[in-house]
Parts: sequence; C-alpha cells; structure tokens
Amino acid sequence: MIRKMREDKEKKKMPMANADESAFEAPGLRVGKEAWKWPPVWPYDDSTFTATQDFADAGGPDLGSMAGMMSGGMPPPPAAVVEEADKLDALQYWGEEKAAVSTELDADAASNLRNHYSFYLKDGMSVLEFGAASTSYLPDDLKLSRHVGIGASQASMDNNKELTDSYVVDLNKVETERGVDSEELRKLGTEPFDVVIMANTIDFLTNPREVYKSAWAMLKPGGTMLVAFSNKDAYNNKFESAQTKMWRDYNDDQHMWCVGSFFHFSAGDGWDNLRGFDLSPDDAKDVDDQGGPFAFLQGGKNNNMYVVMADKALQDDTIDPEDPEKSFKSRMWMLPTMESRDKILVAPRLKRAFEQIPQPDYLGQQVEFLPAVYESLIKMDQFSFTFSMQAQLAVDLVSDPDFNANDDQVAAMKQGLGLRVPREEFWAPVGQLTSAMEPDDKVNLLAHVVPRFGSGDPEQEAALQAFVTGLKPTFDHIRKECPSMKESDVQLLGSELLACEVLKPKRSSRVEFAKWLGALKESELVEILEARKERKEKALSALKQMRDIREEKERKEKEDDDAMQAQVATARKERTLEFDPRTGKYEVSKKK
Repeated sequence: MIRKMREDKEKKKMPMANADESAFEAPGLRVGKEAWKWPPVWPYDDSTFTATQDFADAGGPDLGSMAGMMSGGMPPPPAAVVEEADKLDALQYWGEEKAAVSTELDADAASNLRNHYSFYLKDGMSVLEFGAASTSYLPDDLKLSRHVGIGASQASMDNNKELTDSYVVDLNKVETERGVDSEELRKLGTEPFDVVIMANTIDFLTNPREVYKSAWAMLKPGGTMLVAFSNKDAYNNKFESAQTKMWRDYNDDQHMWCVGSFFHFSAGDGWDNLRGFDLSPDDAKDVDDQGGPFAFLQGGKNNNMYVVMADKALQDDTIDPEDPEKSFKSRMWMLPTMESRDKILVAPRLKRAFEQIPQPDYLGQQVEFLPAVYESLIKMDQFSFTFSMQAQLAVDLVSDPDFNANDDQVAAMKQGLGLRVPREEFWAPVGQLTSAMEPDDKVNLLAHVVPRFGSGDPEQEAALQAFVTGLKPTFDHIRKECPSMKESDVQLLGSELLACEVLKPKRSSRVEFAKWLGALKESELVEILEARKERKEKALSALKQMRDIREEKERKEKEDDDAMQAQVATARKERTLEFDPRTGKYEVSKKK
C-alpha cells in the first residue's frame, strides 16, 4: 500500500511536458503549452478573489489534483460567506500598515528565480514590473534599458535601486473586463515593454483577469509576461489577511492552474506558448504535504517557487483574406463580455460573412460592437435561445454597416428579444404577427430590423413605419395567393420581402411594394421561398463543414499528443529517455 502511494505521488510529480518543449526552456518546466485544458467560460465567481480579511471563517473546497484540472475540469469557488465589512484598502495596507515589513523571498527560492529570469531577460530589454517592492530578484549583471515599477508603496519602491521609474497604482482598482483603472498605466502603454514581471503579487489580486489584460496591452508583440509565486505560507503571519480566499484554500498545483487560467481568460489565444515551471529548492515542502490534519508532521520548508509565463501573440491589423477566421479571432482576443465559447462560435460565422460581402473591409472594425450585443444576449435563456443562435444574431448585426450599437439600436434589440416591454407601435405588432416563424428565422428578421433604428433620418423612420404596418396586408395577400403554404412560411416570406424592399429608404415605397407583390403569381412566391430556404441550408451546411474540419484538426492534434506521450512512456520504461530534475530536461540514458 505504501509503495503504491509513493508511486502515485511520483506520478503526480511527473512533468506535463514533452522532451521537445523542455529542450528550449529554462530548467524546471512542469507544464508544457499543450497540457493546459480550460472550461468554456470563466470558472470563478465574484467571491473567489476577495481578501481573506473580508471573509467569515469557512472551510475551503475539496479540490482535485492538478492533472484533474488540466483535463478540463475547474476548481469550484471557495465555499465561504462574505461578511459585511470594509474592503481591504490596498494602498493603505501596503503603503502604511505593512510599509516596514520585509517582503523578501527565501534565499534559495530567490536564487532560483534570478536564474530563471536570466534565461529569458537580456541586456537592453525594457521591463514593467507589477507589484514592485524593495527587491526585483533580477540577475545582478543584467543591464536593462528601462525598468518601471508599479507598486502600492512608494517607500518600498524607493529602496529598489534596480527601478528606473516607479508609480503607485492600486492593481485592485479596475474597469471590469477591461483592465486596471490607472491613468499612469495608460500613459506608459504608449511605449510598450519587452517583458512584464510580477512576483508574489498574484495572491493579493482581487481582479486578476483585468491585471493580465493590462499586461497584455503593455507588451510588445512577442513580449513575455512572467508571473512568479511562492507557497501560500511563505509569508505566514505577515500578509495572510491580504491574500485572497482562493489563494489560502488552494495548494500550489491548483495555484499553477489558476495562474495559467488568468492568461487564457484575459486574452485567449492572444497569449501564446503558455508554460509553467517549478523552481522550488530541494528542501521545499512537497505539494501533497501542504495542508491537511497531519501537515505539521511533514518536513520541508515553505519556500516553494513557481513561474507561469506566456508570450504576447501578434494581433492582425487587418483581416487576412487568406485566413479571415484567424484574423477575426485575433480581433476578439481582448473584447470584454464575450466568453471563450462565444468567440469560438462567432469566428467562423464572421469568416463566412466576410467571404459573402462584396466589399467586406469594414467588417474588421465592426467587431468592436460585439460586446454591446452580448451584454444583452447573456441575459437570454440559453435553452430557448441557444449559444449558436446568439452567435448568428451577433454576426448578422455587426455585418450590417449601419449597425453601430447606438442606444436606440440596443433598445430595439432588447425589445425584439423580449428583454424589455415592446413598443406598442412597433415591436408588439411585429411579435404578434410573426409568432409562427421558426426561432432562427426570427433571429434573421431581428438582424434586418435592428440596424435601422437610431439613424435620425426621417426617411428611415418612415420606412420602419411602412414595414410594421405592411406586415398584415402582406401576409393576407400571400395566404390568399398560396392557400396551401404553411403559416410559418407565410410569415417568413412576407417579412423578408418587406425587409428587402421597404425597410431601407429609397428602395420601394409601400404603394410600389403593394403593386409588385400583387403582380406575383403563386409559383413565383413559392420559388422565392424555396430560394430563401436553399440559402439557409447552404449556410448551415457550410457551418457544419467548418465545424467538422475544426473537430478533425483537434482530433488529429490529440492523436499526435497521445502518440508523443506514449513514446515518452515507452522510452522511460526502457530507460532510453528519462527526466533529469537537475536540468529540467529529458536526457538520454543507457539501457540497463
């Protein structure tokens, strides 16, 4: 039994990275870029990152191993109850209460961190440091062109001789889903940095996603962000009250997953080559021995040291005609409100729109209006209005050059979706008269109508009135001419004919439309309806094809990854290749 426990323990310690990944990285690579797996949406609630002092005493959750999280699971938020209390003031806490308290790392852990920095930081680079204090742990012989500190205590930063400039900024003061709310940072962002470092600060951040967003914005393309953190008890009895409840409740493996997740959920694929390192000294406490009723019996020091880091990917300035989906994905990296799931659904639909629009260059700029659409869509019932339907409506709206998410358009969209009381003179009759239409056809109609609002053009207002008053007589005429046509098809055909001919000014007046419609025979109306349905089927088929291609690519990548893991396992079994913890790499060894 003890032997089995030891084997399981050693298995958990095995690096989740292959030999090729380790060969080009600093020693200590624990998690390679292919090993991370994420849930489709932000997995934390608002209480997860509340400072410990703002919580009532409560037990932490029973979380799975790091390997379990990497398979796509997510750590649930700590099961704690927030008390009514004044929130911790970061600037007062660090600048006054803890101004004289040392924040220096264990000497061995600090040495390992310096060595790690030396592998990636080079002379002449510019560095921005979040959470700067009296020491930065950079190599002594490193000559940077600029090293700007962002911290909560000016006195502490004044003692740091490595800094060329310093600014007091509360990293916990943010604009939700956008970044740190700081004029100093906005000014600094005009000259991007080569590297952003943040050591032993992540455990005190109440809005980590926004801090990462700011870091991404402050970096040059190809620049690197390195987030270093220690064991949660490294500063025991010093700063525990400022640590978030999540940090106190999770162990080091879980911390690594969370720190990695902040990269993913801040800018998605805008962060490239995500990897995690274990830089813990030899005498550090084992991860599995942290916490629990018998932790006091375990040996080892609380000087564990880890780094999770990633590089800023290059964002497309324009939409690449050869690969528009990739370009649209990059334009959505930093968009707020939208979950990763939504961006995955929207990108191929934008690609299809780009390929169908005669002059589609404007579409790249329209992407910025997606968050305004999703601010309403997130309130919809996902069962009656699926995520795919939401994505289609969002793309249809932004594909219209007249859509700019003005207040009238957003209000019209909410009324059309039933999120607001509908206007009696427009949305109420539209809803009643089109009640038999299929849900996806209603989405298409909404995309026709919403961009017409808020123009301030009297002719456009008249066209909207002509549309709504023309619905009933149009449907009546189609029913008369096509007595066997289904009611849902009657409403689909009539509403789209009106939308195409009447809804936009200078196309057809209501009188002209009535004459044209009256001249159409049953066979012609049926032909128009069938052509409309054929376009819909082609669109659905194209989306399915794109989805199948993407799934096949993911399946092939998984096969290749499994084959690599099997090769490593076989090599390890035959002892032709084994992991050397001293170098952090796989090394060839002789068979025994």
